[in-house]
Amino acid sequence: MKSHLTSQIALASQLFAASAGLYLLAPELVNAQAQQTPAIQKLSKADRELTQKIRKAVVSDKDLSVAAHNIHITAQDGAVTLIGSVKSDDEKKAIEDKATGIAGAGKVTSQLTVAEK
Repeated sequence: MKSHLTSQIALASQLFAASAGLYLLAPELVNAQAQQTPAIQKLSKADRELTQKIRKAVVSDKDLSVAAHNIHITAQDGAVTLIGSVKSDDEKKAIEDKATGIAGAGKVTSQLTVAEK
């Protein structure tokens, strides 16, 4: 039992050292990755509510696939971005239409892609 705990501590230490070493050895890689992902920002109440309404509309549509239900939806100052992969062009259009119906025309940017079969 004691050796199991020791091995877990050793593994955790190695993982920490490796991740710290990655940052120290190649901060430009870490910074480049951080720039590619959306920054964690405080969303306004209106943006949170907008995102929730669209998410609810997408998830409640049982004709959509699990992949479609799991797309990333963000709202910033009322502008909505859809990111992810769906199974078909019909799913892509259905999600875009739901988002546009809730957010308004010209407020939705779709970065949805159709997965190859």
